[in-house]
Amino acid sequence: MGFASHLGPWLLGTNKYTTGTTAATTQNMGAAIVSQTKAVAYADTTAQTAAFVLPAGALITACQFIITTAYTTTAPTFTIFIGGVQASSAITLATTGSGLVGAQAIPLGGNSAAGAALVNNVGSSDVTVAFTQSNGSGGTGAGTLVIAYIVRGSDGAMYPTVSQN
Repeated sequence: MGFASHLGPWLLGTNKYTTGTTAATTQNMGAAIVSQTKAVAYADTTAQTAAFVLPAGALITACQFIITTAYTTTAPTFTIFIGGVQASSAITLATTGSGLVGAQAIPLGGNSAAGAALVNNVGSSDVTVAFTQSNGSGGTGAGTLVIAYIVRGSDGAMYPTVSQN
């Protein structure tokens, strides 16, 4: 399998523009959701470790942490930053009797108006997404941080104007 790149967004659908009032003549295109991943080790506890760079205008749809090696600690926390602005509350990863397991969603934007605005549109230039991790006591653990987003124009527009065929 090969890799391809595209200077997005990818719009999918059959009607690019609205030309009438029925479903068959109304714009029905939507943008594809893409994602990036970052392997996270137990020792990644420095302040704001860079994870991703998102393109200007991106709209973030989801963020999650998938634990691949159980954390042998109590109450490890994750916090997400977008362009240096805190975009998530410090979430405590879920635990079980055998350690931490599975995937956990990281809600973004709810801690402040600035965080919510960045989730809706990361801004007019590319932006770094970073995280902090606090592990308390223990010594092992690893996972994958995943962020999903819609690629849009640097102004946040998802659809071309009529003159941008």
